[in-house]
Amino acid sequence: MRETPGMALALTHVTSDALLMSTSLAVVLPQTESVEPPPVLYLLHGLSDDDTAWVRRSSIERYAQDRGIAVVMPRVERSFYQDMAHGERYWTYVSEELPRIVRSLFRVSDRREDTFVAGLSMGGYGAMRLALLRPELFAAAASLSGALDMADPEMPRQRPDLYENAFGGREIAGTDADLHALLARATPADTPRLFVACGTEDDLWGMQQPFVDAARARGLDVTHLWSAGEHDWPYWDARIQDVLDWLPIRSRAGRRDEDAAGVS
Repeated sequence: MRETPGMALALTHVTSDALLMSTSLAVVLPQTESVEPPPVLYLLHGLSDDDTAWVRRSSIERYAQDRGIAVVMPRVERSFYQDMAHGERYWTYVSEELPRIVRSLFRVSDRREDTFVAGLSMGGYGAMRLALLRPELFAAAASLSGALDMADPEMPRQRPDLYENAFGGREIAGTDADLHALLARATPADTPRLFVACGTEDDLWGMQQPFVDAARARGLDVTHLWSAGEHDWPYWDARIQDVLDWLPIRSRAGRRDEDAAGVS
């Protein structure tokens, strides 16, 4: 007898008011007859990927099945999770509209304590930005090989065209696009738990410890994991399992017990 539910994979096209166009997202959902909606992880892609990357390049469907969690993977192009200077309003889409769309189409929990965000590279940056700017939405957030210091002057020199499209040449330091500025304003009691992982052979390795140090100096709950690894899918496929193990995913039985006791 199967002890864990099967999974459904939905490759979906939706209409976005924020983007003024149709866009796509990939969703994996537990197939279960339980009346309790599953927790949900918003899983963000990197600069060179799209909404299908996690499904195609990792075993996220199998890992989610083992843990009874839904996973939502949106498409944001090369937006750096911004309302782009020369492009679409992807920040508004991901931070405001997407959760409403997901809850209207899929049976997932709408509770903060059951809602999480994670991502790799550009998506790691996006996950931390969501955690720090929209802390009321998420109980935990994780970054894998994240671009955690977009104010680093070396970043725009690598792809000035991408920076121009996303940020319009504006100074990032001290703005809402600067994670370190957001950390300095974060309230520990309100901020989600944070998880930061990176391979020590990764080109973005130098950004990781300063971010963790700044988070801890602010009194935030942050877990870090440094290990050998590069900026590649073998590393991310391994580490997303660590993220799922770390997430405070409550059992359905535990949620039923809390509901019976009047705990929300």
